[in-house]
Amino acid sequence: MKKLNQTLLIGGLSLAVLVPVTVALASDGMPGNGRGNGQNCDNSQQMQQRAQHQGAGNGSATGRMGNGSGMGNGSGMGNGSGMGNGSGRGGEMMSDSISSLQTQLDALPKATLTADERAGLLRMREEEKLAHDVYVALDAKWDVQLFVNIAVAEQTHGDEVKLLLDRYGIADPAAGEAAGTFTNPELQTLYTSLVQQGNTSLVSALTVGATIEDLDLADLQARTTTTTTPDIALVYSNLESGSRNHMRAFTMQLTRNGASYTPTHITQAAFNAIIAGNMEQGQHG
Repeated sequence: MKKLNQTLLIGGLSLAVLVPVTVALASDGMPGNGRGNGQNCDNSQQMQQRAQHQGAGNGSATGRMGNGSGMGNGSGMGNGSGMGNGSGRGGEMMSDSISSLQTQLDALPKATLTADERAGLLRMREEEKLAHDVYVALDAKWDVQLFVNIAVAEQTHGDEVKLLLDRYGIADPAAGEAAGTFTNPELQTLYTSLVQQGNTSLVSALTVGATIEDLDLADLQARTTTTTTPDIALVYSNLESGSRNHMRAFTMQLTRNGASYTPTHITQAAFNAIIAGNMEQGQHG
């Protein structure tokens, strides 16, 4: 277990130095205020298990205190927070989300995709992988539960895009790629840069998280406005909702640690509207 070698402000309280700190994420992406026994995870399955057991829908995992609602079967103090859609079912909710989305996609007619739409799906598939892989790397460095929970959500986002790749017979660019490895050279360079930045401090790591969601939102908005294909629009809408929640979560934790975030991809007005809005419920991570 890595110890967080600095003070983390949670709910206005300063947790002592060298205490293993995790930040629980509510069903809608809102971080709860708590700490627990985090463990580093080497793959997505372990990530989901960790989020499932440590995030708490009915109480909290060992040592976790917080407020919120989410997933897992915690047995500690308070109402912990996890990742899901507020039902307390943990990783099962993610599977249900994919199954539900597949049903919705099956009910829609297939379209003849444009070259831009195909390129967009390939880009978003790897962009969601980028988010997942960076958050896994930053969790390994800082052992903060926020990164675990959002990494699980990003895995679901990537799976949602893959449904469309499979639907249209497009080869998956992420198939067989190890963590931190990308077909897109721009994303490969970005991954290395973001992990390096996030390893310098916890505030930098949280800023990296906000930056990723900032980029994700800008790309999704640009592609949503240029497609008239219903199934693509549906998936992108889900991803946008999730990214807005993640942006709120990272920004809240930056504020609690005496820092702030200035958007570099979406407009300041759009960012302000997101932060002022409530956490969104629905079929998204």
